[in-house]
Amino acid sequence: MICWLQITSGRGPAECCWVVTQAVRRIMEEAAEQSLKVRILEAISGEKPSTHKSALLALEGERFSEFVRQWTGTVQWVGKSPFRPHHKRKNWFIGVDQLKLPESRLWSEKDIRIETMRASGPGGQHLNKTETAVRVTLVPAGLSTVAQEERSQHLNRKLALARLAELVRQEENREKLRNQQERWSQHNRLERGNPVRVYEGKRFRLRNRI
Repeated sequence: MICWLQITSGRGPAECCWVVTQAVRRIMEEAAEQSLKVRILEAISGEKPSTHKSALLALEGERFSEFVRQWTGTVQWVGKSPFRPHHKRKNWFIGVDQLKLPESRLWSEKDIRIETMRASGPGGQHLNKTETAVRVTLVPAGLSTVAQEERSQHLNRKLALARLAELVRQEENREKLRNQQERWSQHNRLERGNPVRVYEGKRFRLRNRI
């Protein structure tokens, strides 16, 4: 079994990007303790060294559902800014979301176009000779996603479909909130009131979790 976790700082400052990096490290440590395989598929660097705006992880194992449940939601860090010593704010938040495979009711199979291609790296150079990268398009909506981070075409197809499902859900929620004259974005939505985990201090020690 495999699933993907997206860890994001949203629109948070450099401190939140620091928290993303610490959370990724903790996830990888805890996954190893529970005999789960974890790989970093994508990591977008922050403005400060050793920080990340977001990261995408792949988890594999027989019993990862409980592990994912314990991490999915908002993660809070309580501590002084490592970059602004005199800054008064001490509470920083990031989001952890699971990318799920689409439900059958999200779309009809006839509306989906799947294309394969060779994975490419920086500058457009091809990374391999086989077509492991996958582009999935929801034709009626004009929505498209690409996955090339995984090692096989089969897994990239699943990841691209999961990303498309997330994109469709985002569009549906945007439409609902547009009627209320609000904006909504999954990558920027962090629920500060009910964190699933709270860490504190420079050592990023776990204080409590749900």
